Amino acid sequence: MLGNFSFGDYFKHEAIAWSWEFLTQVVGFDPDRLYPSIYLDDDEAFDIWNKEVGVPAERIFRFGKEDNFWEHGAGPCGPCSEIYYDRGERFGCGKPGCTVGCDCDRYMEVWNNVFTQFDGDGKGGYVELANKNIDTGMGLERLAVAVQDVDTVFDIDTMKAIRDKVCEIAGVTYHVDPKKDVSIRLITDHIRSVTVMTSDGILPSNEGRGYVLRRLLRRAARHGRMLGIDHTFMAELAKTVITESKDGYPELEEKKEYILKILTVEEEKFNKTIDQGLGILAEMEEELTAKGEKTLSGENAFKLYDTYGFPLDLTKEILEEKGFAIDEEGFANAMQVQRETARKARGTTNYMGADVTVYQSIDPAITTEFVGYDKLTTDSKITVLTTEDELVSDLAEGMTGTVIVDETTFYATMGGQQGDKGVIVKDGAVFEVEDTIKLQGGKVGHVGVVKEGTFTVGDTVTLKVCEAKRAATCKNHSATHLLQKALRLVLGTHVEQAGSYVSDDRLRFDFTHFSSMTKEELAKVEDLVNEEISRNLPVVTEVMSVEDAKKSGAMALFGEKYGESVRVVSMGDFSKELCGGTHVPNTGVITAFKILSETGIAAGVRRIEALTSKGVFDYYKNIENELNAAAKAAKAEPASLVKKIESMHEELKALAAENEKLKAKMANSALGDVVNAAVDVNGVKVLAAKVPDVDMNGLRNLGDQLKEKLGESVILLASALDGKVSLVAMATDAAVKKGAHAGNLIKAAAALVGGGGGGRPNMAQAGGKNPAGIDEAVAAAKAMAEDMVK
Repeated sequence: MLGNFSFGDYFKHEAIAWSWEFLTQVVGFDPDRLYPSIYLDDDEAFDIWNKEVGVPAERIFRFGKEDNFWEHGAGPCGPCSEIYYDRGERFGCGKPGCTVGCDCDRYMEVWNNVFTQFDGDGKGGYVELANKNIDTGMGLERLAVAVQDVDTVFDIDTMKAIRDKVCEIAGVTYHVDPKKDVSIRLITDHIRSVTVMTSDGILPSNEGRGYVLRRLLRRAARHGRMLGIDHTFMAELAKTVITESKDGYPELEEKKEYILKILTVEEEKFNKTIDQGLGILAEMEEELTAKGEKTLSGENAFKLYDTYGFPLDLTKEILEEKGFAIDEEGFANAMQVQRETARKARGTTNYMGADVTVYQSIDPAITTEFVGYDKLTTDSKITVLTTEDELVSDLAEGMTGTVIVDETTFYATMGGQQGDKGVIVKDGAVFEVEDTIKLQGGKVGHVGVVKEGTFTVGDTVTLKVCEAKRAATCKNHSATHLLQKALRLVLGTHVEQAGSYVSDDRLRFDFTHFSSMTKEELAKVEDLVNEEISRNLPVVTEVMSVEDAKKSGAMALFGEKYGESVRVVSMGDFSKELCGGTHVPNTGVITAFKILSETGIAAGVRRIEALTSKGVFDYYKNIENELNAAAKAAKAEPASLVKKIESMHEELKALAAENEKLKAKMANSALGDVVNAAVDVNGVKVLAAKVPDVDMNGLRNLGDQLKEKLGESVILLASALDGKVSLVAMATDAAVKKGAHAGNLIKAAAALVGGGGGGRPNMAQAGGKNPAGIDEAVAAAKAMAEDMVK
């Protein structure tokens, strides 16, 4: 939507003249094909159109409130003047009285001037505004329809390219099947939206704008199935969107790889459940039909949403096509139950969340100024004191509470940086600050415990930030700036910050990326950060307007709300970001940087955890200690530990091989003892025997050897080793044909040794916990096997 606005400046004369000038002289419309409309009683607008612009009276149309008066409840409102373009007879209805205002497509509104000149009370009463306003609107693609002389927005050049690509992928032709045309247009529209949304940093999710993206993408994917597309196709379509739109939106080309990956991942995720979900929905429809009902329960709609990823409106659309409805209230109730369950599972809130009402009762006029960028100590006056549940005038020794002052050097938790710790002191009194929190209305709360003395509202106190913790936090915070730039250099400009956590002992950085990083990529990022640390780059902070900051190339956090003035933190020529946190004076202070891990936390979002400075040295010290301990256990020096471990592996392999030989020898010894116990039943040898100290693998090998020796046979072997029972049953093909079933045999035997199991007719195995029952199990199996083959 395009437009121009005036607030207490130009009004009707200028707005009407400029709209006419733009349409006739810039766009090039034939003046004889343009028709203005005005509000019924707006004679002022009529005179401007007729006497100043020169439009004949018979071509100026007066319409009532419904068409030409803009208002939305109480507040500013006023008459409108629209401009219609005559597209020609081929777009008309052919009726004799067809003219401006007809429901057909011949006369298209291409411009709307809203003259906001009244203050309405919402009940039909209007007062003239002292400062009148102009609000104009013009749909860009609607204008393109008129300029290009095509039927609809789906026929203009940029949209047609996408529409044609949909048809190419689906193997269909537009304007042949009306039902397929709906799907073609829907996909054409939705793919543009999801492409731009993804480039803006929005990721598919189940809430907020992420859910809007997911709904659009999955709805388009489903209509692709309706067109016969049986594979992922959204990314392929997005390529066309990017080609058609990159001149106006260059960021689409810059983030192309990222956009395509996110769309593919989300479509693949939906494809895994869509067929199963559609099948379940079909069963639900059949059940409704059988019961003579027309409304799907909210519980079932929620099941489709929660289990198969069907957004409510997708289920609703599918059902409406077949004449069914949804119990949307029931769906909402089921959703609420899940939220409540999740909320209870999260447990209780933290101090700030549990006691937020305490802070809400503080005078809104009270504020705190942060003065801790350049110093860690300051004197200030206490303005508010609270306990955990009420405002108080004093905090005495041993009490937990919050101190609020006029000025503070303590940085409150914001933007991922954790709050400062330290002390607040006065003569004979000490308050230990355990956390610093940001409160509504520009207040900063110092949460902690009174260690000595008493504090009273109005006291002048000295605030002292813990220097060591602040310094370590600054190092980790500055490192995240270097890390983000390094990630963009290594992975691509699609990388954007998606969250962070910075404290004195570690840093965590969440960023947009579509796959896990390789070892080589991680090493390259780590090397880049350490290289910039070694360059000892100056860290400079400037305060400027948001506009100037963006012009300077500073990176901003997507979705963040900034004030008129922002702090821009530059690290030499390497990094420049909008940031309100605290930082080191130069990158050399960071000393060192080490990545600990890189993991995925959501679709298209990765997380890096890292250390800096002393944290890195402590990390390597721990590794050194572990290395020395391992070397000592292996009776080797650290330098020769690898060779020692390799030698030990070879020894273990040799011992394992020797052990297997011994077990095989023992099993073979047992073989000779048990083969004589076999009995012939109807031409089948039946053998059920107990073998000492043989594991499951040994029993299977022994069973195979017995089958070779006995020929057509049914065999059950049992053994106890280390207190655990192993059972194996086997039957040859001829024995199976005569009724033998190893699975049933093993099931019965396993029950007698405190276990369970089963298997196929020719092979089965089981385990048990009761070696004392082996003799009974063997006897029962022998009798059962004999009965099977009689």
